[in-house]
Amino acid sequence: MAEVPGSARLILVPGIAHLDEPTAVYEAMLKGWSNQQKSRLLADSTVAPRLTFIRRFVEFTGTYPWTWLPGDVEDFTVSLTSTGNLAPSTIRGYHLILRMFCDYLTDARYEWVRQCHDRFGQVPSQICHEWNTAAHLSDYEGRPARRPFTYDEVEDLFGFVDDRVDRIARSGRKGALAALRDAQMVKTVYAFGLRRNEVCHLDIADLRPNPHVREWGTYGSVHVRFGKGRGGTPRRRTVLVVPEFDWVVAGLRQWVEHARDRYDVADHPALWVTERLTRVTAVRLDIRFAELRDGAGLPPELTLHCLRHAYVTHLIEFGYPERFVQEQVGHAYASTTAIYTSVSNDFKKRVLRTALSRVYSPDGKG
Repeated sequence: MAEVPGSARLILVPGIAHLDEPTAVYEAMLKGWSNQQKSRLLADSTVAPRLTFIRRFVEFTGTYPWTWLPGDVEDFTVSLTSTGNLAPSTIRGYHLILRMFCDYLTDARYEWVRQCHDRFGQVPSQICHEWNTAAHLSDYEGRPARRPFTYDEVEDLFGFVDDRVDRIARSGRKGALAALRDAQMVKTVYAFGLRRNEVCHLDIADLRPNPHVREWGTYGSVHVRFGKGRGGTPRRRTVLVVPEFDWVVAGLRQWVEHARDRYDVADHPALWVTERLTRVTAVRLDIRFAELRDGAGLPPELTLHCLRHAYVTHLIEFGYPERFVQEQVGHAYASTTAIYTSVSNDFKKRVLRTALSRVYSPDGKG
């Protein structure tokens, strides 16, 4: 039978005597697990943090995986919660990594149980169980203060960024072009419901027409090539401009056709470029957004990602089907879109009035 990627026999060379056998076997386990994950096409950015966490757990316990006990998980979790700084979702993520690593070690196909038994007289076991790991008790466990922008807050933010561009331009100071770029990036995040990494990786070639609205030209949709995907593999999708946000077309046209070329971009592919002719990074966008939000006098809990939440919420309130919204924002599951949705009280009242008028006809008959 062919060996599977990550098998002990592919990592540990038979007949080799190790000066520090426990350490050699432990390192082989990590290498094997790394190979097993990469054979499933998981990205290095996914695999590397998992391996780092396992090393952290080994350092905490002071023991190797074949001697771990469920109590080690409990002690480690207590040490994490003692600081009070970690979100439940973070701790659950740690538990999941441990569970996956133990699943790998105890899977007979990889032969680590036999190797450990023959070498140390002990075997690895699953140490993560329902009774000693964090349960997924609620759909949303982010910070309670995190919420979508309201309509008024979106208007306040956009009004501020537009005024900022005008002020800098009138003053004659350097920076008007960068201010226009920043304003349009923030508006694009909201108008298309994009993640920060998605908007930063947009190229000019990703601006596409919508055949049903020809007057929008090449600004009727954007092709997202760096969407969030499982295992780090980017997912692609096309996001259409919706009529309620058709103002974004004029903004994109102004940036592409009248402003961007002033940076002397030549053949640079990026839609959003800096003064140094580099692509705007997600970190830089986060920093600039925080400055714009604070300048507009908005609460600090409103992050750039809250504009994406607002996009989902507002599309639902406009009456778009949930499936359409799910496809627009690139969610694999409808439940994720539902978590993003936080409709206003006015919307709830309108829905209730519609239901009442449907159930109770004007003549009072049901």
